[in-house]
Amino acid sequence: MNTPDENFDLTGLVLPPAPKPLGVYKPGLIVGNFFYVSGHGTVKQDGSLIVGRIGQDMTIEEGKLAAQQVGLAILATIKANLGNLNKIKRVIKVLGMVNCTADFENHPFIINGCSELFAKIWGDDNGVGVRSAVGMGSLPGNIPVEIEALFELA
Repeated sequence: MNTPDENFDLTGLVLPPAPKPLGVYKPGLIVGNFFYVSGHGTVKQDGSLIVGRIGQDMTIEEGKLAAQQVGLAILATIKANLGNLNKIKRVIKVLGMVNCTADFENHPFIINGCSELFAKIWGDDNGVGVRSAVGMGSLPGNIPVEIEALFELA
């Protein structure tokens, strides 16, 4: 059985830099046996953001990849705050917000980009928690996806 860090290495993906707050908040916070992660955006390896509205500027597949990139940004925050991914026992909750056109209806497919990544890291039992996927009229900086999450510490 691999550790979460080993599972991440097997994905071949690269973490972006842990995002810096764009307002008055903490990117992550430990409370009791939980690690709360603030809303994260589509930070790429070079620190820039993926931007665009799904259904207008981006396809559904590009939106799903953007959600995966948000998942990578969340993993970067976990590592920056906790040292490694092994300190997370399980995913409790994911809230995915999708910047999309008013007629777009497939929000869950987009957020699967993040959820599938977490399942690869912590497995189907511990990597999949409860989830909401909702559409938004806009998101900060015109990013296509913002995700916040709650994790149980190991």
